[in-house]
Amino acid sequence: MSTQATTRPVAVDELKRAWHAVNAGDFRTGAGTGAGPRGRGPTSETAWSPATGEHTIAVLGCAGSVGSSTVALAAGLAAAAPVRVVECCSVTASGLAAASTAELGLHPADWRQGKRDHVLIERASGVLAGVDEVPLPTEAEHQSQLTILDVGWEAGQLLATDCWLATAVRAADQIVLVTTATIPGMRRLGVAIDLLSNHWQPEQIALAVCGPRRKKWPRGLEHVGGPAVRRALDADRCVEIPADRELAVSGLDSRRVPAALISAARQLLEPAHLLVDDTTA
Repeated sequence: MSTQATTRPVAVDELKRAWHAVNAGDFRTGAGTGAGPRGRGPTSETAWSPATGEHTIAVLGCAGSVGSSTVALAAGLAAAAPVRVVECCSVTASGLAAASTAELGLHPADWRQGKRDHVLIERASGVLAGVDEVPLPTEAEHQSQLTILDVGWEAGQLLATDCWLATAVRAADQIVLVTTATIPGMRRLGVAIDLLSNHWQPEQIALAVCGPRRKKWPRGLEHVGGPAVRRALDADRCVEIPADRELAVSGLDSRRVPAALISAARQLLEPAHLLVDDTTA
């Protein structure tokens, strides 16, 4: 009597978990595969520096769902090519997953790449448990390109972690803090500015406030964030990001980004003296 190996049905969710594990490198063995934590690669490759002539802007949301990814992409669309937006959050928190109009596939460095107009979009391909698991960026394709880091992590967590991203944020040409024109949003903005004050001069920090125009803010809102926020507002370092009802509902996808939003994001590039593409809007 012949014998056959007993098999059992494999559920779809099991196959998905196995596929994600393969992509993350959990099943790789042997020399040359790297023994560092997932997303880090070999332990000797934990530092990143921009290429000669490469400019960097760090976009940091002061709270969840304040529109930081939207601001980062709009700034990329407003900038002259070559430009890329690197979304540094976990795949589970991505705001740019549907923003590309052409998918380019998975880069060997574990970044999933896509294109939208002249902007290269790079986003994490796996689940990241912490800031120190964010993969190193790919090498710049052009020495003069602009790299926009869509940070995707809370400011305190970022600055308390010894990782390439925290170092890159401290060394960026410009930092943009994104918040909403609400009392909680302004309070979180004040905390973020205080945390960054040890690394940045006030003139290097731009504010992007999503919501109604400043003249329509509720009475007293400008004072909620404390003296640092008030000084930034008085110094005209605040850019008003217009609210878009359709974007608020559907998020970023392949549809056209509103021209008013790109125009507002263009103002964030001017203090850093970065070239902008006047034909984008």
